[in-house]
Amino acid sequence: MSMAIELAQRAYQLAEVPVGAVLVDAHGEVISSAFNKKESLQDPTAHAELMAITQGAHACGSWRLNDYVLYVTKEPCVMCAGAILACRLKRLVYGCHDPKGGAVNSLYTLLHDNRLNHQVEVTSGVLQQQCADLLRGFFTQLRRGNAIIGR
Repeated sequence: MSMAIELAQRAYQLAEVPVGAVLVDAHGEVISSAFNKKESLQDPTAHAELMAITQGAHACGSWRLNDYVLYVTKEPCVMCAGAILACRLKRLVYGCHDPKGGAVNSLYTLLHDNRLNHQVEVTSGVLQQQCADLLRGFFTQLRRGNAIIGR
């Protein structure tokens, strides 16, 4: 999770919403990592989770990531939760909850829905305070109109 936080800090410096994601294999080896780039790429799908999953699938040579774990600093949204289900991810570990858009535990529970053909193991609250503080600081600066590097 520490690596995901470092990536989120890089996003912050680029005026991106500070979310970082790291995909690791069953042995704990990093397969891919990414941070939000929606603003930089002007791409609404450029979420950290999606980019880490896409890079990981390319690196592994398969869209099936059954034995992989994704670490992300913030609870995934509906789009990212859908991608996590689509790639058959084994486990998700995330930092802080997203009460306004979280699709894992907050607003929706997509990864635990028994009606779907795949469920994902979930661990939440890992380094929660650090993850939440980073997001809170970013949005506080944005609301105050303070310049964020990159904007």
